[in-house]
Amino acid sequence: MQSKQLFNLDSIANQNSPIHNLDGFIKLICALLIILFTVISNQLIVPIILELYIIILIYISKIPYKLCLKRLLYLLPFGGFIILFQPFIHPGNVLWEGIFGLQITDTGLNWSILLISRLIVCLSTIILLSSTSPLHEIIQSFRKLKMPKEIAMIISIMVRFIFLFFEELESIQEAQKSRNFDIHNKNISYSWRLKQIGYTIAMMFIKAYAKGEKVYLSMISRGFSDNSELYTSKLDLKKYDYIYILTTIGIIITLEIITLAFSSNLGYFGVILNL
Repeated sequence: MQSKQLFNLDSIANQNSPIHNLDGFIKLICALLIILFTVISNQLIVPIILELYIIILIYISKIPYKLCLKRLLYLLPFGGFIILFQPFIHPGNVLWEGIFGLQITDTGLNWSILLISRLIVCLSTIILLSSTSPLHEIIQSFRKLKMPKEIAMIISIMVRFIFLFFEELESIQEAQKSRNFDIHNKNISYSWRLKQIGYTIAMMFIKAYAKGEKVYLSMISRGFSDNSELYTSKLDLKKYDYIYILTTIGIIITLEIITLAFSSNLGYFGVILNL
């Protein structure tokens, strides 16, 4: 089941749409620009407009909104858990006071709103990039940004190993089920179940080591060396690549002008919310 989901993610990144067909380097640059501008912004209007822009891009990419929302909800707790504490730990005007001396201040609440909006935009941008760009395209794009080729190769092999890892894990689980092994069966002693889990983990390490040896020997037999030039390609931009990056830059510049010149007319959305 897990491997099917992984292959499904890879197939989505290889679909055909105006955003999928853009050059990977342009998509990466635009994603970095959006994330950078979102992180340095202090007004709520910026992440709101950029999130709307990303939603439009997701629609053009023909990626199901349900899938993007599911991915966002999976990733949100990693940063959202820290944001939950922000309203209680910053000094300011007390808006609510509860038990054990807990207080929600206006400064902490504003900072939390800004942080969660930044996090949503950044995660949405990453989801859009990963959903419209295959792995090798993203690695090639990072190589054009002078990422060391050793790191690019390690990342590529690591991600490819994830697919193999889940396939091997599923085959082991199927073999265990065929022998009536159930990890949640409370009729079996906890220590024995724990021992079987340890055997499974050890088996996965052994299989990973053996697979690594096979991959390395295969690479050597095909002439791989430290000087091999991998993940390199010439930048070949088309009309829609220029339209995409100019539109992204234009939106960022327009937002910067709005926040500088018209922030007083935006109400709460134009207020500087940083600490």
